[in-house]
Amino acid sequence: MRSDAGRLWATRERPFPRAVEDAGAHRTVDADDLVGLCQAIAAQEGIAEQRCRFVRTMR
Repeated sequence: MRSDAGRLWATRERPFPRAVEDAGAHRTVDADDLVGLCQAIAAQEGIAEQRCRFVRTMR
């Protein structure tokens, strides 16, 4: 979707687990263009994956 200011934004349908949010992942991201939006989404999913990997190794 495009905001009134012309920025694109995306929101995950399912929230991240609390531990992932605490690690810095954001459910909603925005960017100036589609490439930037895809990069922002990938960055948040990367944070989530790293956090999940960390939790699995701590068990």
